[in-house]
Amino acid sequence: MSNPHGSPIWYELMTPDPAGAKAFYDAVIGWTVEAAPSGDVDYRMIAAQGGLVGGVLGLTAEMLNEGARPAWLLYLEVHDVDATVEKAKDLGGRVYVPPHDLPGVGRFSLLADPQGAPFYVMRGAGDGTSHAFTPGEVGHCGWNELCTTDMAAALAFYGTLFGWENRETMDMGPLGGYHFLDVGATRLGAAAEMKDRPAHWNLYFNVADIDVSVERVRAGGGTILMGPHEVPTGDRIVLAIDPQNAHFALVGRGKA
Repeated sequence: MSNPHGSPIWYELMTPDPAGAKAFYDAVIGWTVEAAPSGDVDYRMIAAQGGLVGGVLGLTAEMLNEGARPAWLLYLEVHDVDATVEKAKDLGGRVYVPPHDLPGVGRFSLLADPQGAPFYVMRGAGDGTSHAFTPGEVGHCGWNELCTTDMAAALAFYGTLFGWENRETMDMGPLGGYHFLDVGATRLGAAAEMKDRPAHWNLYFNVADIDVSVERVRAGGGTILMGPHEVPTGDRIVLAIDPQNAHFALVGRGKA
C-alpha cells in the first residue's frame, strides 16, 4: 500500500460470534459486514461508505483454548514487515504471530509493545491507499488511542519503531497528560497512561448520530462504559463493550 510507514490501514474484530457481531455493528455503526464466507476460516469484510475498513475474524474453539479473546486490533503499514518485527523485538516488543504471507493480500505479523498492547504490522500486496482511518467519515475509524502503563516507554517504543511524534500534550488534571500522536502531517490519535488496566488500544469509530448509536448499543445487548462525553473538538465520545465482550469506542455528534 502507499500509506506512510506507521499509519493505520485496517481494523479487525476477533469474536467467537461473527453473525452476532454483524447484527450488532451493522445497527450501531451503519456498516455492512458480509455474510459467512465459504472455506475453513470465517473472515468477513466490513464495508462502510467509501470502501472497506476492516474485517471480522471468527474465533474458533481452538483459538479460544489457546488464549485468544474478543478484541479490536489495528493494523499499521510498514515498509518491511520482517525488519520491523526484528526492530520491535530489539526494543522489547513481543511477537505473537511471526511474519506471514497472505497471497494477494500482503505480509503481516501480530506484535505487542513492551507494555503488552497488541497490534499488527502489514505490508500490503498492492499499491492502493487505505482510507480505513479517516476522521469524520462515518463508518471509518476516527481516532486511535493507546492506553499504556508506562507513557515514557511507550512513546519511545512507537517513536523509534514508526517515527511517531508527540508534539502536543493536553493536561487532564488528576488523569495526567493526554499525549497526541502524529505520523508525518497526520494526527492519528493519542496516548494516555492508565496503570490500573492492561495496556490496550481504544479504537473510535465515526457514527452519524452518537445518541442513536448509544440507543442501539443498549438495544443490541452491548454495555456503555462511559459517555456520551463531549471532547474539545465538539465531538462526543462513548466507550462501550459489545455483546461478545470486545471493547470499542464511538465518536460523533448528536443531541446536546
